[in-house]
Amino acid sequence: MMHKSRLAGLVIDCQVEDINPAAKFWASALGYPAITSDEAWAANYVHLAVPDADARILLQKVEHLSRVHMDIETDNIQAEVKRLEKLGATIVKIMERWTVMEAPTGHRFCVVNPQRPDFHEASDVNIWE
Repeated sequence: MMHKSRLAGLVIDCQVEDINPAAKFWASALGYPAITSDEAWAANYVHLAVPDADARILLQKVEHLSRVHMDIETDNIQAEVKRLEKLGATIVKIMERWTVMEAPTGHRFCVVNPQRPDFHEASDVNIWE
């Protein structure tokens, strides 16, 4: 099945009690304002206000050790997961809105729905058959 994908962004996983000091640090370090998520997600997620054409930067509160992982955005999560499995990645966990995978190198990453507003019209997406 033909589908599209590209790097959506980087996720800074923060093993912290409160995501806000982490957001303040990374916003200052990278020079982008922090945007608090809506009320239901605010305790665990903060976005940095990057330009629309840039990959997104998300901070998320996690229970595992702090690390950085990437998200791959796609218009068909199931097809992209199957493509990546053929390359040697494995499914770690299927979530309601994304799938957590692990590369053969041991790196974790997520396959997510489109995150950037230009995804469907962008010329920098990969088209897979």
